[in-house]
Amino acid sequence: VQLQASGGGLVQAGGSLRLSCTVTGSIVGVILTGWYRQGPGNQRDLVAQITANGDRNYTESVQGRFTISKDNAKNAVHLQMNNLRPEDTALYYCNAHLISRTLKLEELWGPGTQVTVSS
Repeated sequence: VQLQASGGGLVQAGGSLRLSCTVTGSIVGVILTGWYRQGPGNQRDLVAQITANGDRNYTESVQGRFTISKDNAKNAVHLQMNNLRPEDTALYYCNAHLISRTLKLEELWGPGTQVTVSS
């Protein structure tokens, strides 16, 4: 089971990007998925999370600009990022807490996808 992420890129300030992350492999279910980001010289911080029930949590700096959503049928999570700012520039990581086919709770990280916002 792995996480595959896509959708990063270079955009001008005020622009938009959409990140997607898909769980590949056979699982029982996903409990919690989210996106984290890590800028140069910074720690990895939470950006947004969504629970199996659809409850959402955002870090304050992205509220009103970013929207996290999920597609249960495809085991996918998306992050729509609007009105991007240069300070949003970072490596973005998908994260998932899921139940494996062996009924174990596992936490997975996807490969980072670069988001660069130019001023």
